[in-house]
Parts: sequence; C-alpha cells; structure tokens
Amino acid sequence: MRRILVLLLFTCLPAMADQRIIYQPLTRDADLSAEQWRQLWHDTVRNGGRTLIVQWTRYGDERFGGAKGWLANSLRLAHEQGLELVLGLHLDSAYYSRIDELDGAGLAAYWKAQLGESLAQQREVRTWNLPVAGWYLPMELDDLHFQAGDRRDALFTQLQAFNRTLDAPLHLSAFTAGKLAPGVQAKWFGQLAGLKLMLWWQDGAGTGRLPALVRQQYAAALPCEVGIIREAFRQVSKDGEPFKAVPMKPGTGAGCHAEAVFALNYRPWAKVLPSAPN
Repeated sequence: MRRILVLLLFTCLPAMADQRIIYQPLTRDADLSAEQWRQLWHDTVRNGGRTLIVQWTRYGDERFGGAKGWLANSLRLAHEQGLELVLGLHLDSAYYSRIDELDGAGLAAYWKAQLGESLAQQREVRTWNLPVAGWYLPMELDDLHFQAGDRRDALFTQLQAFNRTLDAPLHLSAFTAGKLAPGVQAKWFGQLAGLKLMLWWQDGAGTGRLPALVRQQYAAALPCEVGIIREAFRQVSKDGEPFKAVPMKPGTGAGCHAEAVFALNYRPWAKVLPSAPN
C-alpha cells in the first residue's frame, strides 16, 4: 500500500522540467486579453512553473510595444502570479543566414555588433520596470558554426566581456549538429559555463536530426553545470519547408542537470496562445 501511495504521489506531481519553461513571443500573441494572460500564467504555476524564460524581447525590428506594450504587460501579470523572469534580449531576424555567410573576422565582427544590440536592448528592458532574475541571449550556439577552435576562442572572449556588463546572470543555449565529438563539445561547454553563465543544451528530441543513441552520448558527456532544454514538440515539416511541429511529452531524467522545457505554446494548458499548434 505504501508503495502504491508513493507511485500515485509522483504521478500527480508536475513535471520537474516545467519548473523552467521557455516562452517564444510572437506578434499574434498580442490578441490575448489581460484575463487570458493572467489565467495562462496561473495555469503555468499550477503545472509546476517557477521560472519563465522569455526567448527575446526584440526580434529584428519587432519590439512588441516596448514598456507599455502587450509583452511587458503580460510579463507583469506573470510576475504577479509568482513566476521568476529571465528576459531575452535581441535576435537579428537574419541571424541564422548571416552566420552561414560569414567567416573569420567577419563572423567575429557580426557577433560583436549583435551583442551591442542586445546590450542596448537590456538597457531598454530595464525601463519596463520588471524584476529581472536573468538575461537570455537568443543567439544560439552550435557545433557546426563553431566547429573551428579559433571561432570558439573568439566567441569565448566576446561572451566574457559581454557577461561583465550585465546586472543579472546570463543564459544562452546551444544545440548539437554532430560536428564535434561528445567529449570535445562537453569541454567547450564546460569552458563557457566557467564564465559563470547558465548554458542550456537543447536535447534535440523534437527535431530528431540525430539518432536517439547519438543524442544520449552527447547528453551523457555534459558537465553537470550545463542545463538541458527538453523539447516538447515533434517536428513534422521537412527540410526546406516552413517549420511545423506538434506537441510531444518532454523527456525527463536529467540527473545532475537543471532542466527547462521548450516551449510554452506546446504545453497542454497553453492552448489559448494563438501560436499554439492546432
């Protein structure tokens, strides 16, 4: 009987990964009313949410209304419901095509310019009068564009300088393309984590670009200080098609790693979001 009660307890508990959940703001989410936002954040907390990681507060030229806009207002409601806020900075809408095109000094110069944009956005978001527990840099890292050691060294130097300018902990994420061996990637990630920033590794379960066994090898090699983002979706679009995905239960069992879930709009209680899959 005691064993049954324990099993029932764990069945009823919210997923640990949902304690930190990533929200990707999209312009169409502006259609939600204040009451809908309040209910969404209430349900997020009820399902185990403690920290909301906002992927960006500026995407290209989209600023989501600034200090008096819908995003800032919704985040105030999130804080009222008890959610800690890690706020994303700036992402160039052409980021992924630009890093494909650039190399060497050109890539380093581009990164420096984009970090400058994020620093300006950090100062802007401070005028929103929100309690900020951390800053999220939405320029994702991967072992394709940073396969070369000199690129990783240049990135390390820039992130070190950028991190020193912030007034709250820095978060950023990375994913694996299978271009570095698990041990080499783990060493790189450990060096970045040594900057006293929070590095998150995307588990790749949703995109499925690498076989499950390969993903497990990369996960097993990760230093404990690197967190794992559990992808709560399954991609159904093919290469070259507009991205499309359906919800999927996120993985669990991160061991010594902190966990987060990507993304809010794929979670069952967030169907009210216009960006949620039909």
